[in-house]
Amino acid sequence: MSTPSPTRIAAVLTAEHRGRLMARAREVNFPEGARLFQEGAGAEAFWIVRSGTVTLEIPVPGRRPAAIESLGPGELVGWSWLFPPYVWQLSAEAMTPVRAYEFDALEVRMLMDADPAFGSALGHWVGRILAQRLHQTRTRLLDLYAPHLTGPT
Repeated sequence: MSTPSPTRIAAVLTAEHRGRLMARAREVNFPEGARLFQEGAGAEAFWIVRSGTVTLEIPVPGRRPAAIESLGPGELVGWSWLFPPYVWQLSAEAMTPVRAYEFDALEVRMLMDADPAFGSALGHWVGRILAQRLHQTRTRLLDLYAPHLTGPT
């Protein structure tokens, strides 16, 4: 038996808060290979995956981008929309056809400001995700670079 991810929306937000967020969702589809966002671009939206797989990537000079994490149903794609200067810190690509809920970042931030309980809940959810993604990124970079480091033995 598998344990639900502690970062999936259903595992973190109450039914009331999920309902408030989902009332602002717009259904979108991405074909395999579509770029959801690129590092350095403005973060004006975010997504919750309905079906399919999205891979988060980080550019590596002189190499192909390094895959950091694969996201599936119920998982948040994007956190940079919540923190100024609202610029993507990673890139994201649809590895399979993806169906997702899309949210306008400005609208959700305004809702968070207007309802402190909702804002706190959503902020804590995104914070958990950010901490997990930071850990995944660190681990992936160590995988890429640690074998090439030389030092005292």
